[in-house]
Amino acid sequence: MSPGDYVWAFPLAGLAVGTIGGIALWLARETGASPAIAAFAAIAATMLATGALHEDGLADFWDGIGGGRTRARKLEIMRDSAIGSFGACALFVGLGVRWTALSQIADPAVAVGVLIAAHAVARGMLALVLEYGRPARKDGLAAAAGGSWARSAASLVIAAAIAFACTDAPVALAALLAGALAVAAIGVLAQRQLGGYTGDVLGAAEQTAEVLVLAVAASLLGR
Repeated sequence: MSPGDYVWAFPLAGLAVGTIGGIALWLARETGASPAIAAFAAIAATMLATGALHEDGLADFWDGIGGGRTRARKLEIMRDSAIGSFGACALFVGLGVRWTALSQIADPAVAVGVLIAAHAVARGMLALVLEYGRPARKDGLAAAAGGSWARSAASLVIAAAIAFACTDAPVALAALLAGALAVAAIGVLAQRQLGGYTGDVLGAAEQTAEVLVLAVAASLLGR
């Protein structure tokens, strides 16, 4: 079975990772930590849970996009494990926005729900890239990760169900729209610059969606 056979389960993986981060956030707040420290604990917990897999993809993607002149060179840079200036800046901005957004949500129960929704939606929306894009390489894990219409639709439905279960309807709807926009933007950029998606593209799409979902949710909840 290829990775694409499991695309329907992507939002469930997000549910698990978001729950781990949510537990860390809740425990930190219960021990008297400030929202800022609790947000730091939550983000650190999610990174430990995934081995910073998606963060690595984000950094590699922007190093390739920013550092290469040709498609071949961009893909070559993305395969290099070293992190360059573009990747470092992307990580800094991404982590900074996620931390700031979570820190602005005063109610820990609401923050936990938003965090879980963000992870589920960000991963669920990856089905859009797999459904409408094509692999940039003939080798690599992503080359065999193409989804099917049914599994992609299931991924989106499950992501939406988790979002509406964890947050208020307006926030959930905004999260879904923000996540779809972020993933679509990365997918289009990857198609134009790289000729398709890679594992790093999927990581960058997930991170971008997570960042945008958290930022939009924090903005709505702060009104």
